[in-house]
Amino acid sequence: MPAKDKFHEIVKTALVKDGWTITDDPLFIKFGGVEMYVDIGAEKLIGAEKDGRKIAVEIKSFLGISLTAEFQDALGQVLFYRVALAETHKDRILYLAVPIDAYEAFFKLELPQMTLKTYQVRLIVYNELKGEIVEWLE
Repeated sequence: MPAKDKFHEIVKTALVKDGWTITDDPLFIKFGGVEMYVDIGAEKLIGAEKDGRKIAVEIKSFLGISLTAEFQDALGQVLFYRVALAETHKDRILYLAVPIDAYEAFFKLELPQMTLKTYQVRLIVYNELKGEIVEWLE
């Protein structure tokens, strides 16, 4: 099992504060001969529904020297997970969780924005100091 991201527990707590129930920590996927782990699986009941909204969340801290290199790695991981989830957990929507500082400094730039749009990557922007979710971007 891979090591947890530095902000794993912060994002997990923020999701719970936002009304989500953590169902998997991590979410195990096995598909096409490959075993992998998405950081968190969560579910949120909607009204009186028994089956609510289900998500998978890959958490990244973006604390390294190159935000570009970290973004490229995260994008590859998200695309890889998305293919596997589409086959094994069709009811889950995949999100990439990023800290507010990285979002403001990098993700708002034109090329990252175009890339996110092209590959339809959903983001959760979190504030690691306050331990809360700032924004959900579809």
